[in-house]
Amino acid sequence: MRFSGKRVLVTGGARGIGAATAAAFLREGAAVAVGARSRESFAAFAAEHAGVSAAIGEIGSQKQAADVVRQAVDALGGLDILVNSAGYFAEVKVEDIDQAHWDRIMDTNVAGTFFCSQAALPELKRHKGNIVNVASDAGLIGYPNGAAYSASKAAVINLSRAMVLELAQQIRINCVCPGNVDTDMIQQAAVAAGDAPAYLSAANARSPMKRMARPEEVAATILYLASDDASFVNGAILSVDGGGVCGF
Repeated sequence: MRFSGKRVLVTGGARGIGAATAAAFLREGAAVAVGARSRESFAAFAAEHAGVSAAIGEIGSQKQAADVVRQAVDALGGLDILVNSAGYFAEVKVEDIDQAHWDRIMDTNVAGTFFCSQAALPELKRHKGNIVNVASDAGLIGYPNGAAYSASKAAVINLSRAMVLELAQQIRINCVCPGNVDTDMIQQAAVAAGDAPAYLSAANARSPMKRMARPEEVAATILYLASDDASFVNGAILSVDGGGVCGF
C-alpha cells in the first residue's frame, strides 16, 4: 500500500496503459481520478473499479486541461501525483500528414501533457508531489510512418527535462518511454494497416525480447517513479521496451 493517502490523476486513464496504471494505484491504496474524453469511456472503467472519480474532457488546450485537473482536485480534495498518459497515435506517411492529423497529435500528446502539468502545479507544489509523463521509444528513435507521433513524444521527453530544471526543488518529474504495448491502440493500428497478423508479428519482433510489453509492466514502472522509492529520481527518461532502443 505504497500510496495510501495519496491522491492521483491519471489522464487517459480509461484505457490501455492509463487504465492499467489507474488500477495499480487503486490496488496500492491511492484515491484515483481517471481522466477520460467521454463519460462513456470512464463508466466502462468505473464498472470494474469501485471508488474511482471522474475527470471528463479534452485536454488539448489550456482551458480544457485546467478543467480536467480541477475536476480531479475537487473530487479528491487535492492532488499528490499526476500521470500524463493520454495520447493519440496513428500511422501516416510524411507526404500524407495534413494539418488535422498534426494538430490532433500535438494537441493531445504535447499540449495536453504540458497544460495538465501546469494546472496541477499549485497542488503538486503544496504537497511535494510528482509528475510521471508517458512518452514513447518513438521519442528516442524514429518510427516509419510516425513522423508526427515521434516528434510529439520527443517533445514530451525534453519538456520533462526542461520542467525539472525549473521545479526540481519543489516537485519531481519523470518520464517513461514504452515500446510496443499490447493495448487496444496497437490492435486498432494493426487493423488499419490492412494485415493485422503481420503487423502484430512485426511489433513483437521489434523488441530483442521478441514480444510486446503488457500494460501492467509499464504501469509498474510508472508507480515506481511516482513512489517514495524513487525519492531522488528526477528527470529520468526510462525506457520500458524490452531493449528496443539498444539497436537492431
